[in-house]
Amino acid sequence: MMNSDEQLNKYITSPIFLQYAEKKSQELKEDDFFARINLGNKKKKENQKNNETEKDIKKSPITSETLNNMFPPKQWEESGHKYIQYISQKIATRDDCRELFKALDKKLKERRAKEKGICPVREQIYSQCFDEIIRQVTIDNPDRGLLLLKVRDEIKMSIASYQTLYESALLYGLRKQMQSEDNRDQLKKELEEKEKKNVELMNKKRELENKLKSLKKHFNERKEIEAEKREKDITFLNQEKESLERLLRNISQPIK
Repeated sequence: MMNSDEQLNKYITSPIFLQYAEKKSQELKEDDFFARINLGNKKKKENQKNNETEKDIKKSPITSETLNNMFPPKQWEESGHKYIQYISQKIATRDDCRELFKALDKKLKERRAKEKGICPVREQIYSQCFDEIIRQVTIDNPDRGLLLLKVRDEIKMSIASYQTLYESALLYGLRKQMQSEDNRDQLKKELEEKEKKNVELMNKKRELENKLKSLKKHFNERKEIEAEKREKDITFLNQEKESLERLLRNISQPIK
């Protein structure tokens, strides 16, 4: 049995909190009779050495199948040999849960995860810890494990939808920004054209004002000339009138 320090060190040194069983070689052929016998003897010896560990493992085909469906085995090639590693079916004790809690806090501090706000590191660590909790619960009760798995998948779907929404909003904002920049350039050009046209209109206004002043001046001068001419005509006509009146009076007097 592992003590608390060994279990804590196992959680911390592992890249993920999810516990897997020991790796197995996949290169044993079915027709290799002697190899199968040697492997069987080796397994018997290992089982005899790990009697205490064997007591902590549930030998339920339903649980094993459920766990393997939840967390598929890892397969890789190392030094020319193929290996496979199944999810661990070891029952978690109360001490294991406490060590997992300590390892979670230590991982968060080591990787400097943010306590608040959006933090991919904190999200990844909590997700790994939740997977290990699902494994532990599934061994005790597969139905509860499946329910937790459904909750986990729903959370991931919600996060994925929020990420998609954020990305679409970000792209929308970028498009709007580009459109605003294009519109700004266009408005800048229109503003320059309007200012140029405004200058032209102001110049034309000044020209018209000057023309209006000259026309008013010319009209006033002409008006004064015509008024003076009319006064002269009136004076002349009055003089003619007086002379004609005198002539008429002279003619109308009787001859003596």
